[in-house]
Amino acid sequence: MTPITEVAGRKVALSNLDKVIHPATGTTKGELVHYYAVTAEALLPHLRDRPVSFLRYPDGPGGQRFFTKNPPPGTPSWVRTTPVPHSDDPRARQVVVDDLPSLVWAANLVVEFHTPQWRAGAPGIADRLVLDLDPGPPATVVECCEAALWLRERLAADGLSAYAKTSGAKGLHLLVPLAPTPSREVSAYAKELAKEGEAALPGLVLHRMNRALRPGKVFVDFSQNAAAKTTAAPYTLRARPEPTVSTPVTWDEIASGTDLGFRFDAIGPRLERYGDLLAPLLDPAAARPLP
Repeated sequence: MTPITEVAGRKVALSNLDKVIHPATGTTKGELVHYYAVTAEALLPHLRDRPVSFLRYPDGPGGQRFFTKNPPPGTPSWVRTTPVPHSDDPRARQVVVDDLPSLVWAANLVVEFHTPQWRAGAPGIADRLVLDLDPGPPATVVECCEAALWLRERLAADGLSAYAKTSGAKGLHLLVPLAPTPSREVSAYAKELAKEGEAALPGLVLHRMNRALRPGKVFVDFSQNAAAKTTAAPYTLRARPEPTVSTPVTWDEIASGTDLGFRFDAIGPRLERYGDLLAPLLDPAAARPLP
């Protein structure tokens, strides 16, 4: 029988809590659900009012993995959804994870959380810019840190403040709070930044995804600013052998040039020490217009 728990007044069905999801550490599904529940205060503001895409990995990272944008079968009636028209389905809707019961329900599905750079009700109007720094082996996150420092200074020259998190996989994400701006304009600006980075640091940075050029360099992926694209949310677990998390980091940590990688058990202590390092992304007063 599937156990039922009550979360903030909602009944949530939980299943297979003893199932090992991350084999390298023996981390169970129950531990993942618990992680999301105790991290909710930091995570939920970054999900709130944004349509969520789920990368599901119910049998662990070595099993089947699949993206879903539509509300999964059995979605409770109390889970909020919002219209997100697609070219092939003008009536499409997606889940919005606004509260703790919805978060625990989604965590039970075993998911990564991915969100667009815009909010429900204003599709294609971005309130942040994202740059995904992806290293081509033998480059690592250490090379991403070098590229991130250059990009931070370049953004500052345009009056924009950048905040950083690990991708939870190999690289880094830089995020910039913006006054509401059409996604196509943000994409164009981000592409120019990536091209400037390649011109300034030709031995390190690429703005093209050409795999023949990737070894030893950092691809600055600007494409996630497109209205149809999504990025791994802050604090989401990733479908990796270890339970790694997309973790906010300080600029001092980036400047140190050390290998940045954090598992879910590091997040509580980091939140106690730093609070939410990405809180400025949620502050309308921090948003600046695109130059």
